Amino acid sequence: MLNKNGKQNSWKQELIAGFIGYFTTVYIVAVNSQILSDAGLPLETGMVATIAASALGCLLIALYANAPMVLIPGMGINALFAYSIVEGAGFTYEQGLAVVVVASLVFLITAFTSLGAWLSRALPVSLIHAITVGIGFFLALLGLEKGGIVVKGEQSLIALGELSSPVVLTSVATLFIAIFLFAKNVPGNFLITLAVGTGIAYFAGILGEPQPSLNFREQQWVFAPDFSVVTEFGFWMGVFPLALVLIFENMGLIHSQLDMVGNKTDTKFHKSYQATAFSSFTSGFLGTSPTVSSAESAAVIAAGGKTWRASLTMAILFIATLFLIPWISIVPSTAISPILIIVGSLMVQEIKHIPFDDLSEALPAFLMIAMIPFTYSIPDGLAFGFIAYPLVKIAMGKQKELTVPIILIASAFLIELLLRALSL
Repeated sequence: MLNKNGKQNSWKQELIAGFIGYFTTVYIVAVNSQILSDAGLPLETGMVATIAASALGCLLIALYANAPMVLIPGMGINALFAYSIVEGAGFTYEQGLAVVVVASLVFLITAFTSLGAWLSRALPVSLIHAITVGIGFFLALLGLEKGGIVVKGEQSLIALGELSSPVVLTSVATLFIAIFLFAKNVPGNFLITLAVGTGIAYFAGILGEPQPSLNFREQQWVFAPDFSVVTEFGFWMGVFPLALVLIFENMGLIHSQLDMVGNKTDTKFHKSYQATAFSSFTSGFLGTSPTVSSAESAAVIAAGGKTWRASLTMAILFIATLFLIPWISIVPSTAISPILIIVGSLMVQEIKHIPFDDLSEALPAFLMIAMIPFTYSIPDGLAFGFIAYPLVKIAMGKQKELTVPIILIASAFLIELLLRALSL
């Protein structure tokens, strides 16, 4: 692979890019494992699952697609898995992994067929962006809650946390440091946030003790997803939003990243998309929410990463992270919450793509955005948005703009809500 000067990229340049990519994304080990622990997975096991899925994802994108991308469990997608699919639907962790496997299988099908292109034409762009925005607000709410900055109010749903609390003070201090680092575009800003936030928590006296070293023999490495609920309607109401987010988020990310590399051929895109889909599929057996092509891949490419060598470097570094688990385990929620808030704010920027001057698009999109955080459920937020879409189109005399898929999706969500209401 030639660089912009027409010369072959050196191993040194690719290694440096891989190191930068790793230090930019290794924060996911602490953040994702905490989110998975909220769904019932032991924290240490969540770290192992996150590391294994990230290492395998980077290896797949390196060897199959020859692309300098980093694949890690997706932010927002992990919240959908933990809080909506497992906790919200009342599934066990293994049943939630079954949803991951089936949704990723749908993702795989779109990667090897024309189904993905068909879906991108059939579903309204406003709702696709509204999903991202709604999840962004949901992530920000989770971050504020984890840091104790907002709590359940006595006279309202949400209230400001006790500002004199060491936890809240630590969270707020770490948040402002994180915002400063991110705004200054400091390399590895999230990793620095975790380190500084952990230090502040130590001096505030709210830091726990390191876990014992990882026992490789006793550690669970492979999971058996439980498909016993596959015949339940609620199972498929979890599969649909997860598959939808996986398909469209990765489409956009991979396109933009290949543009940066300067090698946006159809073959390169399809191979990268297919590798990402297969990595997502394996996540269900490794015990974590699906991996995606991370936005931080831009840092790898900007540092000179052009080929598989940068991704392979990241895969090796992620494997080495297994030996750091005892120290990663002490990272407190006060250091993680600012990252959730900032990532949420980045996702909310997608709101600029929603045509608010067209009420037939804006009203359903707004309803979806509002209901995702307010119901504390991503599928429920999607249900309100998709059901409202055809109703508003018909009311405004724009029924010709409706497609068969949108009508089927709206009908499925409506049936699910009616069945839930009748079961009460």
